This record gives sequence, structure tokens and C-alpha cells, in this order.
Amino acid sequence: MNKIIIAIDGYSSSGKSTMARDLAKRIGYVYVDSGAMYRAVTLYAIEHGMASAEKGVDTEALVKALPKINISFTPAGADGVQHTLLNGKDVEREIRDMQVSSLVSPVAVIPEVRHRLTALQQQYGREKGIVMDGRDIGTTVFPDAEMKVFVNASAEERARRRVKELTDKGEKVTYEEVLENIRERDHIDTTRKESPLRKAPDAVLLDNDNMTIAQQMQWLLDLYHSKCQE
Repeated sequence: MNKIIIAIDGYSSSGKSTMARDLAKRIGYVYVDSGAMYRAVTLYAIEHGMASAEKGVDTEALVKALPKINISFTPAGADGVQHTLLNGKDVEREIRDMQVSSLVSPVAVIPEVRHRLTALQQQYGREKGIVMDGRDIGTTVFPDAEMKVFVNASAEERARRRVKELTDKGEKVTYEEVLENIRERDHIDTTRKESPLRKAPDAVLLDNDNMTIAQQMQWLLDLYHSKCQE
């Protein structure tokens, strides 16, 4: 069976990363979390005084620092998760906190950041056999991907999922705080000039508001097998 590229785009906290990772494992493909790459750049900016809630993002300083930022991934370990490395350091936990979440969209709108990470993401797909999720995978990174999915769910449902994810990790957050963050990120992601979040014309819509994880996986597997037969 010929390998294909699978692009899964969608809104923040819609579950696309979980389904992309699980799908890749089921079909023996490589999984790349493009969102983790933007989060890693954001963490670097925070740690080096280039981004904060009070002052926003120092775009000029961050653009100059881009050549110093190296992002890679570890193979999935015992926890089944592929960890993100920032300049060789495992930052998987740090990039998922609310501070990074609140600043990742302003960082992601910077054209130079998007160009740098898009080029890196395209390198991963040269041999195909890859599942990548993000905001612009099917529209910008891999516009010729054989399988494109756009994932959506209500902001309220996504906030509930995100609160559970964070509290399970021991973080103290409120539903209202998370919902506000999600709505703000949706606005920034869909209105930015550089590669805005949108459904590719040939993407298949997956509204998973009322779907179980098992139902989502079966839906994805059915679509995958149909695409491989085309």
C-alpha cells in the first residue's frame, strides 16, 4: 500500500493532536505535532524575555533569535507520547501550560516564524507516511496531501476538555479562564494574514462535539482506507 500524507487541521483543543497521534500509531505512520513547534518557539521567547502577558511579543528580537531555536522530537516513550525538544531539552510539559497557551497565537502570526516552521514541517513529509496536525497543514504546509481533515467542536466543549486535561496534570485553572483563552485564540488564528486557520476546500469536516474517541478513530480509519484505495 502506497504511503500518503495525512493533514489534520482544526481549532484549539478540538482533539486533533490526540486523534492524529493515535491514528499514526494505528497505521504505522510518523506523527508530527506542528502546534508543539509553535509552542516551543513561544516558550523560548518567554524564557528569554521576548514575550509576556504584560508586554506582548518582541517580534524583532524573536525573529533575530530564530536561527538559535532548534526543535526536534523524541520517539514515543513508555507514556506513548512523542516529546518535544527545545535545543535538546525536553519541554513537553512546559509548552502545555496556560502561560504558553496565552501567547502562542501572537507568536504564530509572525510571518518569519511561520516560514521557518513551515519549511521544517515540509522536510518531515518528503518520504510521506506522515500524520501532521495543526492550523494550516492542509492549506499551506501540505496543500497536496492525499487526506485532509478539518476538526471542529464548540468552544464550550473544547474548554471543558482543556480544563480536564490541565487539572489532570495538576494545574489550577478555571473554566471561564480557559474558555476566554480558546475564544481569543480562535479569533487570532482565523483572522491572521499569514496562513489563517480555515478548512481546505478538499478537506473532510469532522465535528466531534458528541463523538467518543473510539468513534473518531473508526471515522478516521474508514476515511484513511478509502483514500488509500483511490
